[in-house]
Amino acid sequence: MKKFNITVNGTAYQVEVEEVKEVKVVAAAAKPAAAPAAAPKAAAPVAAAAPAAAEVGAGETGVPSPMPGKIVKVLVQAGQAVKKGDVLMILEAMKMQNEITAPVDGTVKSINAAADQSVKPNEILAVIK
Repeated sequence: MKKFNITVNGTAYQVEVEEVKEVKVVAAAAKPAAAPAAAPKAAAPVAAAAPAAAEVGAGETGVPSPMPGKIVKVLVQAGQAVKKGDVLMILEAMKMQNEITAPVDGTVKSINAAADQSVKPNEILAVIK
């Protein structure tokens, strides 16, 4: 267990985080894979985003959605090299367009959101390795 201090909306919290073994990640990724076959097409993009959180492995950085909204434009592709601060996609929320930027230098491993897709807060939009 590792302890971290975080501040949310001006309130400080001390949290403990336990590292998850890779075996658990594989089991979590297998479970949602069956859902798109039984779900209607409209539910497929939401179900496709669920495994993305489980696919963020050691040495990789997930790029979460900072707020609920709709992806307007995706500007990068998987396999593309990016630098910290590069714009990955545009998220529209409350009629404002927000740039989602790369938090680290690296290569885009996956893009987990598409144009015109609605996203929830903290949903992993991309993974950078």
